[in-house]
Amino acid sequence: MPIRLDLCLGVMSIELRHLRAAVAIAEAGSFTAAANALHITQPALTRTVQQLETSLGVRLFDRTSRALALTEDGAGFVEKVRVILGDLDSAVALYTNRSLVLGFSWLLPDPWAQQVIDDVETNSRATVVPRRCDDPIAALNNATVDAAVVRRDVPGDEFVQHPLFEEQRIAAVSTASPLATRESIDWAEFGTLPLVINTLSGTTSEDLWPNHDGPVVTCSNFDEWLELIAADRGVGTVPEVARRRVTHRNVQFIPLVGAPPAVVRFVYRRNRATPLLRVLRDAAIRHSPPPGSATVAQHD
Repeated sequence: MPIRLDLCLGVMSIELRHLRAAVAIAEAGSFTAAANALHITQPALTRTVQQLETSLGVRLFDRTSRALALTEDGAGFVEKVRVILGDLDSAVALYTNRSLVLGFSWLLPDPWAQQVIDDVETNSRATVVPRRCDDPIAALNNATVDAAVVRRDVPGDEFVQHPLFEEQRIAAVSTASPLATRESIDWAEFGTLPLVINTLSGTTSEDLWPNHDGPVVTCSNFDEWLELIAADRGVGTVPEVARRRVTHRNVQFIPLVGAPPAVVRFVYRRNRATPLLRVLRDAAIRHSPPPGSATVAQHD
């Protein structure tokens, strides 16, 4: 005997519109506001809720001429339905949302970034949108970006991070500084100088020089960092991509001898690893040069 599969729930037909109606009323606090949010008439919304309550055999809302409140059963039901609808919307979005936002704080590495974006858009029919943000990790947490390119370690088990490749560091000094005429600066010497550090999204921190005891000027984004260097408040270090793509008449970029490289990482939140995001992750890894290859400098 064939098994009968019901496409609806319960004795009566409980459909998504019934569940969304209950949640909308609970969130809006009134039938009128909920009807407006759902773009239906108030009588239609009232009938929908009545059908749901009849099917469930419980009253979800206490309604008077002046107030509306969830019953105890209604509060429990709406709480569970919110989770169900959230999971459903997420599942649908996995296969219908064909865009990804890639966050970065400054200067995506090239030509790596262009290769990755072209790969994803060609092979998945998705759109990758680069988005600059002062704090990529905060952007990941509030879901304004799907993944981020960062140049520092990201603590926390809630994040997945893939080290991609290394970038060589160079010095940034004011043209007013005596250092501006130097052909190179030793890393150890650099650590004895006043430092300008971008604490939010920069590639360096004071602990890179364990014995540093000079003044430190801090800021929270690359533009501020650059202007502080230009004003000769201190020296800074940055991946050498800046030498090719940043122009400031009062800032000189100089090679650093013995500087540890900065590691470029692809980061995303573990609980948001969608199939499409994994496509972007795989492309990011695939187009990264192998460790120690001669092409690393071209991807900085």
